[in-house]
Amino acid sequence: MSDVLELVDVSVVRDGRALVDDVSWSVKEGERWVILGPNGAGKTTLLNIASSYLFPTKGSATVLGEQLGGVGTDVFDLRPRIGIAGVAMADKLPRRQTVLQTVLTAAYGMTATWHENYDKVDEDRARAFLDRLGMTEYLDRKFGTLSEGERKRTLIARAMMTDPELLLLDEPAAGLDLGGREDLVRRLGRLARDPYAPSMIMVTHHVEEIAPGFTHVLMIRQGKVLAAGPMETELSSRNLSLCFGLPLVVEHQGDRYTARGLPLA
Repeated sequence: MSDVLELVDVSVVRDGRALVDDVSWSVKEGERWVILGPNGAGKTTLLNIASSYLFPTKGSATVLGEQLGGVGTDVFDLRPRIGIAGVAMADKLPRRQTVLQTVLTAAYGMTATWHENYDKVDEDRARAFLDRLGMTEYLDRKFGTLSEGERKRTLIARAMMTDPELLLLDEPAAGLDLGGREDLVRRLGRLARDPYAPSMIMVTHHVEEIAPGFTHVLMIRQGKVLAAGPMETELSSRNLSLCFGLPLVVEHQGDRYTARGLPLA
């Protein structure tokens, strides 16, 4: 399997502070990774490198075979090959557009409709992704009127529109109530198990948000990688306790994970 993402000794420094420090990490084709860690650990920084919107201060980063900052690399050719769903993207999208328009504009790499005409194949594709994410009944709803869960599902459908080779999910379950979280986790699990789906990287704070089908975990704290590898070996109580800085117990039941703190002595 080829590498979808390869970071070698990567650091990102801002105002003298390392947001990520000497990170080496690789994601291979077909893998589904979770980046797990506390606030300020460097999770979103890693995701921004993977999206090609942030270059390392030191080290090398290769995304889909293209080295960031390398001779001959054009990030504007690279970015359509990467699907992104997160709060940053949601903030760029017009609230007045319908759900269907919001997904369709991704076919042209745009955030808002202009005077473009969409082919039937584009509309069929957008409808299919929205149906897969339970949004068929909302096609004509304005994006700005959606609930948080509906908005998250629309963003994921939009990220899939360009048939990406790498799908990046930035805290997709943040802000959802229990029902919304469980519905999204179930749908992400179906996507993660699909052998034709792209390689995936998801950022989260909570092990309960890890969908079935995700294969690997990277744990990061204060910009440094604490553990990286297959979920079943690396998502341990010891590693999670080190990652979050307090005693935690990880439990694996069926195809889901939970974590809880140990009682105070």
